[in-house]
Amino acid sequence: MTQLKIAVAGASGRMGQMLIEAIQNAPDTVLAGALDLPSSPAIGNDAAAFLGKPAGVKIESDLAKGLADADFLIDFTRPEGTLTHLDYCAAHGIKVIIGTTGFDAAGKTAIAKAAEKTAVVFAPNMSVGVNVTMKLLEMAAKNFSEGYDIEIIEAHHRHKVDAPSGTAIKMGEVIAGALGKELNDVAVWAREGVTGARDPSSIGFATVRGGDIIGDHTVLFAGIGERIEISHKSSSRVSYATGSLRAARFLSQHTTGLFDMQDVLGLR
Repeated sequence: MTQLKIAVAGASGRMGQMLIEAIQNAPDTVLAGALDLPSSPAIGNDAAAFLGKPAGVKIESDLAKGLADADFLIDFTRPEGTLTHLDYCAAHGIKVIIGTTGFDAAGKTAIAKAAEKTAVVFAPNMSVGVNVTMKLLEMAAKNFSEGYDIEIIEAHHRHKVDAPSGTAIKMGEVIAGALGKELNDVAVWAREGVTGARDPSSIGFATVRGGDIIGDHTVLFAGIGERIEISHKSSSRVSYATGSLRAARFLSQHTTGLFDMQDVLGLR
């Protein structure tokens, strides 16, 4: 069996370690590199030491060293770091799975440009369950297009730095698209004070941050006499890791192009 040679960015972080464990446990993948910030105390350590089974791969801050043996990079770090990694990967033919959130328009444009040189899966959430939920939301929005108010409520741990979450924004984009609208034209990102009556064409967002919540998302379609709620709740980051490996397997069949998890799962 040919194994996919995968490197992980942010290797000493919570998500990085979850990815490394998933790679080590899957028969068709092998850890081929590990990256972290130069300031990380983990630099120089074996990337899988926390598992009690060293992988023989050191955590590096130098991209050339960390990616020398890799054909894929999985990156769940921060936008500025991800874009730096992406530039290097595009120049060296390394395929990239991006789970990082919080990109601005310029960052998203840079990702699309890099995908002209290498294959990229870019999704705000790699969970298979979340992406099936996206499809359900598209179906629901088309049927609840009139007479229902739409609200998106998301909750994450206290350390998350962007809000609303990338997943919540993507849910809003899917719903708005199903209604033939642009999300930025109808989104209400926050409410405070005397806001007046609700605009029936709007899509509202509410954000919760606290504790160790991995990620909860609920879309509420509130009509007269009934409410429909479509929810996804994460109890572990393992679903993001296994989804990322599915994305790598998908990219093994492509040399260039920009894809998301809907492509990976055949939900188009």
